[in-house]
Amino acid sequence: MRREIRNTLKSFLVELAVYAALVTVYFFFVLHLLGGWLEGLFEHDRRFYAGLALLLIIAQGLLLETLTRALLGWIKPPNDAL
Repeated sequence: MRREIRNTLKSFLVELAVYAALVTVYFFFVLHLLGGWLEGLFEHDRRFYAGLALLLIIAQGLLLETLTRALLGWIKPPNDAL
């Protein structure tokens, strides 16, 4: 039982570190590329900005989840034995 808990905790910490790194890189990437455009959009058309912000949040979640799963699958393939 302790071995399972240790493996689960280790996987969780690896996933947390990978996800934190990806979120940080994504944040600065979007801030650099879209920051000025989003600020102008916020000033001129807040309804469109709100909808676009929601779409960006959803896209970010899907992208980061996909990348995290792919990286963890590459780092530690799933066990075949039950």
